[in-house]
Amino acid sequence: MPVVILTDETVGHMHEKVVIPPADQIKIVPRNNYSGPKEDFRPYKFDGKPGHPMARAGDGYRFHVTGLTHNEKGYPVVTAEQNKIVVTHLMEKINGHADQIVRVETDQLEGADVVVVSYGITSRIAVKAIQDARKQGLKVGSLRLITIWPFAQKQIREIAGKVKAIVVPELNYGQMVLEVERAAAGKCKVISVNHCGGAVHEPEEILEAIRKGSK
Repeated sequence: MPVVILTDETVGHMHEKVVIPPADQIKIVPRNNYSGPKEDFRPYKFDGKPGHPMARAGDGYRFHVTGLTHNEKGYPVVTAEQNKIVVTHLMEKINGHADQIVRVETDQLEGADVVVVSYGITSRIAVKAIQDARKQGLKVGSLRLITIWPFAQKQIREIAGKVKAIVVPELNYGQMVLEVERAAAGKCKVISVNHCGGAVHEPEEILEAIRKGSK
């Protein structure tokens, strides 16, 4: 399954240590390689089944790679009918494996009155705000979205039923907060902390929202 990595500009400019685990700790998922007749190879078979065999480069199997709507061999077929087939196939793959794709990082959710849901560079600023809130005796948890799509709606829905408020700081005028509100489904307050680009939040902005949510 293809993976798209999205990052924000500030994170993209940071320099940090990359720790590669020992080889024996790295999980290797073996590829399902195709070895049948070349004329029968269909790398993009739209039958609703996952894990179709892939051909190894250089083995002589002919297929096309394109970003356009395509047929089962990868050649462009730009029609409404084919677009429906391809997009439905992709959505079924993603939605069918959402539990395996969604990744979050949590901290002290148990017993929290307020949970800060953040992503990207804003998560770094939120750490300071959460630390300051805890020093003031506020019960605050954190949920950092590592993947933003598929959205962690199951996790948000579970949190919403246990807390007074969810605080959503974003380095924009509020995009992810709409998804949080949808998943929370009115079970708790959702407080948006928007911030225009050009600079990041001040921790005090997020801290003030946490105080508001704790009341």
